[in-house]
Amino acid sequence: MADRYANFANSGLGRTMVKRLGLPDPPRLRRHTTGDPLTTAPVLLDAVPGGRLAEPVGKLLAAAGVTTTDQLPDGVRVGALVLDATGIVDSTQLRALYDFFHPYARGLISSGRVIVLGTPPETTASPQEATAQRSLEGLTRSIGKEFGRGVTAQLVYVAPGGETAVESTLRFLLSGRSAYVSGQVIRVAAGDAPAPADWERPLDGKLALVTGAARGIGAAIARVLARDGAEVIALDVPAAGDALADVANETRGRALQLDLTSDDAPKRLAGYLAAGPHGGVDIVVHNAGITRDKTIARMSADRWDSVLGVNLTAPERVNELLLERDLIPAGGRIVGVASIAGIAGNRGQTNYATSKAGVIGLVRSYAPLLADRDITINAVAPGFIETAMTARMPLGLREAGRRLNSMSQGGLPIDVAETIAWFASPGSATISGNVVRVCGQSLLGA
Repeated sequence: MADRYANFANSGLGRTMVKRLGLPDPPRLRRHTTGDPLTTAPVLLDAVPGGRLAEPVGKLLAAAGVTTTDQLPDGVRVGALVLDATGIVDSTQLRALYDFFHPYARGLISSGRVIVLGTPPETTASPQEATAQRSLEGLTRSIGKEFGRGVTAQLVYVAPGGETAVESTLRFLLSGRSAYVSGQVIRVAAGDAPAPADWERPLDGKLALVTGAARGIGAAIARVLARDGAEVIALDVPAAGDALADVANETRGRALQLDLTSDDAPKRLAGYLAAGPHGGVDIVVHNAGITRDKTIARMSADRWDSVLGVNLTAPERVNELLLERDLIPAGGRIVGVASIAGIAGNRGQTNYATSKAGVIGLVRSYAPLLADRDITINAVAPGFIETAMTARMPLGLREAGRRLNSMSQGGLPIDVAETIAWFASPGSATISGNVVRVCGQSLLGA
């Protein structure tokens, strides 16, 4: 459904009224098109004294064709501000953040990027250093709400030993792929992350399973993974067979009709994957989900059971059997779709919020268990995304969902899909246990 207010706000008359009346000002976001450069302007890259990331990051960006500078001449605008803050070891050094951002805050182009690089507080050498590094979260989240014009701000904690594993994350965050991701904290662990032969097709040779793929976000995920080189198995319930076939044909993949809540669904799925030419599956995206909204006082047991069964229990059962039978190989990726409802809660959605908080718990609990098998597990948590489901919401709720974020607009299904594709990339090998909101930095939740 078209966002008529956003279209009006970006017209000549609309821009005048928005500024004059102080109304929400949804910018036109820069989204990725195949062949786009990572940035359309140079990147200002600097480091707090003692920082350990500026040099390797500079080399990675140069190899990716990005021009970097450590000074911003008068009148010149940049595509991104990247600060290596790993040199901050106590609170007295936090002044370096002000000294960097104060003079350059107005030097970003529209849809520019802010990336602060830090050290995970849990890996620091002292309580003072941990305290100072945790402070970076407040900085980046505030910048995301201050800069406007489609600018995003992220904090990337890079563990010692992960200096060369950050390329996939930098490419994602600098590019138009992360248009609707802002105010997030991402953790990159120590280790090596092999760069794909072609960053435009990082999933060449991979087999991806996408559940709930017949429409909306699931269909977008299937398209983006196929665009990035993966062969896609698009799975959905038999009732969605026609739409599912269309997605499979469009992506040159395979359609699989299966109700994942049936007792034998995990065994049937495992048998299907084992019998295939890959003998397993490289990427599993648990996108299938339903809502059955009522306040808990008015909710029937069936509404509760069906939502928990589809959104949480089915992914658990599928994961357990695929892992038990070694059908996800080393280098595999599992990605769940949570929701900001699972973080902040939502009136009338106790069942849905419980299930999506459970998806977050699933990611956090399995990440350390899968590390020894070289399998990562992460989740996205979408906010208000423009889909057929949100188009049916009452006007007031729909407009509130669109405006109550730093972008003053709803996201698109492709925004969720791009984030999942980043998690799925071979270059994201040391990223696990992360939950990244795709919500335009929603004003609800953490």
